[in-house]
This record gives sequence, structure tokens and C-alpha cells, in this order.
Amino acid sequence: MDELQPSDLNILLVEPSNAQSKVIEHELACEGIHSIDFVSGMQEALERIDTIRPDLVISCYHYADGTALDLLREIRGQEELEDLPFMLVTSESRRERLEEFKQSGVVAILPKPFTHEHLRRAINSTLDLLTTQDLDLDLFDPETLRVMVVDDSRLARKVVIKVLTNLGIENLTEATDGSEAIEILKGSSFDLVVTDYNMPEVNGVELTEHIRASEAHGHVPVLMVTSEANQTHLANVAQSGVNAMMDKPFEPESVRRLLGTILNG
Repeated sequence: MDELQPSDLNILLVEPSNAQSKVIEHELACEGIHSIDFVSGMQEALERIDTIRPDLVISCYHYADGTALDLLREIRGQEELEDLPFMLVTSESRRERLEEFKQSGVVAILPKPFTHEHLRRAINSTLDLLTTQDLDLDLFDPETLRVMVVDDSRLARKVVIKVLTNLGIENLTEATDGSEAIEILKGSSFDLVVTDYNMPEVNGVELTEHIRASEAHGHVPVLMVTSEANQTHLANVAQSGVNAMMDKPFEPESVRRLLGTILNG
């Protein structure tokens, strides 16, 4: 099967501004993407999604009949659409306004104005989510690699698992927070733990510290995924013994590179 190219993508663009639509259309055309459906609001977007099932939804934040968050909630609330790639283009920078987008597994959050490089990376992330790429490891066979994914957001776990599965990793265990992960570790062994930072009861730092203090699991690599921007908190993460950190939303290619570095020693 030929490798999926940007030109193969069918995009649904939700943008009430004709001027902004033209800007995004131009940038997509520079990537060879010409199959674009244009809608101006939430209801029209939902109707079009039911009809065409796009490969990627690109949306601004505000429409006359709702917001991108309303649209994303509607999409993620339908099981058959849970993994539909979603990209937000917004001038919004407040962390609390963007947090739910990050926890819902959006492929990218692009600022207004965005650069072409921003868009290119987001398109590449979409292609990575839609295709498989083998993980090249010296010490492990990806098919037998034992990985635990820890996140209190089911949707965020689903995205991480999708990325790992696309890399050929099949032996995956889920935990809803650090507390459940610690219980699972009592009876299981893993080659890698991928954990969120912000979780109830036991957060990612506390989970990592528990792993590092464990005689049985102290050697297990930990990859932390976080939307945290507070530098003090990030310093605590770095000191907890994690092997690598990734921002939410993350790029699948970055996951592949980090896993190669971590697991190849």
C-alpha cells in the first residue's frame, strides 16, 4: 500500500470568516491539500461530518452557533468519531480555555497567526495518526514490549494508545490514575510507563517517584506527557526521575524518536 500523502487528506474547515478561510486554504494548498469542505458553524459541521467523515477537522474557536469546544465534545461523544483528528486554530492563550482541548487529544493547537511550519507539523501529525510506522529498537521487539499508559482522561489515553499501536506496540495496559497504576505494578512488570502529569490522588511525579523507589520497577523508563506550563512544576517533574517529557498535544513522530532514545539505551 502506498504511503499516505498530504494530498490524500480530506479536510473539513470550520471557519465563519471568509478571509481566514482563504488564508488557511492557501496554506493547505502549499502542502498539496485541495480536498477541503468549508462550513461556517457547528451544526453545519456536524451534518457534514455525518455525510463525508473527513480525515481532519480544522476549526476556529468561535462560531455564531457555538464554539470549537462544543463541537469537539459532540464529536468525542460519538464512539465512531472518538478518534477523528481535530485541529484548533485560535488566538486564545489562556491555559484554562485550552486545557480541555489538550485533554481531548487534539492533534494540534495553532496560534493566530500561525506559520506554515506550524501547519506542516500538524498535518504530519495527522498523517502519523492515520498510518503505521515500525518502531526500530535494538533491545526490544515492539510486539512484545510491555507498556502501561496512565492518564485520568480516557480520550487522552486513547490517543496515546493509538500512537503506540501505530508503532507496532500491542501489549498495552491502561490505568486511570497513578493510584491504579501502583496497584497494577504490584502484580505486573513493564518495559515502559507513559504517564500524564496532572491526575487525582497520585499524580505523574508521585507515580514516577514510586517507580524509582521500587526494587522491582526502579529501572523502568518513564515518559511523561503534560500540558503543564508552570516552570516550578516542570522542574519537579525533571527531578522525579522521568526519562523524557512531551507536551500536550504531542507529535507522534516525537513519540517515536523519544521511545527509540529511551528504549535503545
